[in-house]
Amino acid sequence: ACSRLLSAGGASVMLTDINFDRCQSAAAQLHEQGYTVACCEHDVTNEQHWHTAVDQCLTQLGGLDVLVNNAGVFMGGLLVENTLEEVRRVQEINVISVFLGMKTVTMEMKPGGRAGKGGSIINLSSVAGLKGVPGETAYGASKGAVRLYSKHAAMEYAALDYGIRVNSVHPALISTAMGSQVYQDIVDIGMAANINEAEDLINRITPMKRTGSTEEVASMVRFLASDAASYCTGGEFTVDGGATFG
Repeated sequence: ACSRLLSAGGASVMLTDINFDRCQSAAAQLHEQGYTVACCEHDVTNEQHWHTAVDQCLTQLGGLDVLVNNAGVFMGGLLVENTLEEVRRVQEINVISVFLGMKTVTMEMKPGGRAGKGGSIINLSSVAGLKGVPGETAYGASKGAVRLYSKHAAMEYAALDYGIRVNSVHPALISTAMGSQVYQDIVDIGMAANINEAEDLINRITPMKRTGSTEEVASMVRFLASDAASYCTGGEFTVDGGATFG
């Protein structure tokens, strides 16, 4: 959804994914719509993969202005039942990838880099990175880290005159395959008897009484990528139907 909206806004887009077949399929769909899209196989926990993805972006698309750090996994369960290995995996994918992405693109976006014109970094966090949620301690901790990584980087980059804005986006439950995992987790920890009850629970505690769509998240990403957000850095932008404050 982010790729579609950014492409529609005139961007050339480098899609990356650990599942290269899925990446190629998404790129092909966008090509059919007339957009300029490339794709790259990418394990976001692998530093060399980041360098390869950035090199391909610069070579194939001719520049680098925006990073959307969107890779992530959900892990639910009670804190006392989470294993060390599970928590480490969540941190690797949700937090270390954000560090690697910001570091790698910043070297190219900042003055003296191969792109060198500044730009916008958009890190996908979650409402679970803003408030406590039962059954989401490991996930919420990782998304809280994304929030603060974004803020510290934003202040550092502004102080150093890099010309790079950094913001975080905090969706509530979105209608995706990962969103479905949240419903199952609500059942697993005993807050609902079945998936239907879990969905009803989420709708009751969300002021707008529905889940969000990928397009609604993508619209926020497109705004933060654009010049319309030129005075926005270090911010946390919720796409949550009022769930954070409701």
